[in-house]
Amino acid sequence: MKIWNIGLVGCGTISRAYVKGLAPYDHVRIAAVADINPEAATRLAQEIGCPVYAVDDLMAQDDVDIVLNLTIPKSHAEIDLRGIQAGKHVYSEKPLALDRAEGRAVIQAAHAQGVRVGCAPDTFLGGGGQTSRKLIDEGLIGQPVAASAFMTGRGHETWHPSPEFYYQKGGGPMLDMGPYYVTALVNLLGPVRRVSGMTRISFPERTITSEPLAGKVIRPEVPTHYAGTLQFASGVIGTIIQTFDVWGANLPRIEIYGEEGTLSVPDPNTFRGPVLHLEKGGRTWNEIPLTHSDTVMRGVGLAEMADSLSQDREHRAHGQLAYHVLEVMDLFAVSSDEARHMDTVSTCPRPALLPIDHAF
Repeated sequence: MKIWNIGLVGCGTISRAYVKGLAPYDHVRIAAVADINPEAATRLAQEIGCPVYAVDDLMAQDDVDIVLNLTIPKSHAEIDLRGIQAGKHVYSEKPLALDRAEGRAVIQAAHAQGVRVGCAPDTFLGGGGQTSRKLIDEGLIGQPVAASAFMTGRGHETWHPSPEFYYQKGGGPMLDMGPYYVTALVNLLGPVRRVSGMTRISFPERTITSEPLAGKVIRPEVPTHYAGTLQFASGVIGTIIQTFDVWGANLPRIEIYGEEGTLSVPDPNTFRGPVLHLEKGGRTWNEIPLTHSDTVMRGVGLAEMADSLSQDREHRAHGQLAYHVLEVMDLFAVSSDEARHMDTVSTCPRPALLPIDHAF
């Protein structure tokens, strides 16, 4: 069995989640780390027992097969491109890039170099997402006709130690949380054909109340409230809200409405359940036992990508999916600015359903 060596770039908080999530897999190992902050890289390297390199030196290592890009979003495309130019496969945290132009550059460069692109989120590979997909494919709710997806919150300034990024380019509720929701919808229903949206910055100033920056004023540069509709290639019409502007709501995370019933899909930012079903004519929601494991963690998409390389098959958290999700998210703001529907240019296949035993 080939062991795929991972070069991790970006040693911030999320890197520990990946270290923990990749630990159960024998076919991947973190072989090197790098960060623009040498102290952060050294701390992580000491924790896991691997060498530290400068970013370009890490990418030049012959024994690094895949670059795991955990940098901040505005650096995702840059680091991916540097890895691709070094002949490495790349797997990035979400989103793939800040906009469609950057995303296309990554996908085109990888195609030219003959390497693969993978991208988070991989939460759709968890028990909740995979069980929901299996039930829809098996016809539990009949032909899907509509969907809804709601992420509602009041933003990050009340709890995050450094919340300013979330209101700058690359942040906002759509690029921050939208990847979970749009990826989950594409996994369940297939690609999107058309988007319409309305956006706004509801509050021109937001005051940080969390430490250590309490009292500092943030002036958002990106919309903080998105409302829109999606028309899927299948004909399903979806409704979506992604917002940092509300204190709370009694809304589901994701629901899929079919001819024969409704499926309530769990929070797409987790790997767990519950999955709830309301049959046609029924009044009681019933919880469906998960068919797939809910113990997988961040990094399962990278582990599955490495296995797919060994098996010479398409991986599930693939670049085509990530780019299509990026385009859909980008088009909500374009639609709002131009006051018209926006047709997507890209498409993607639905990722294959995971085997129930996660045999990779």
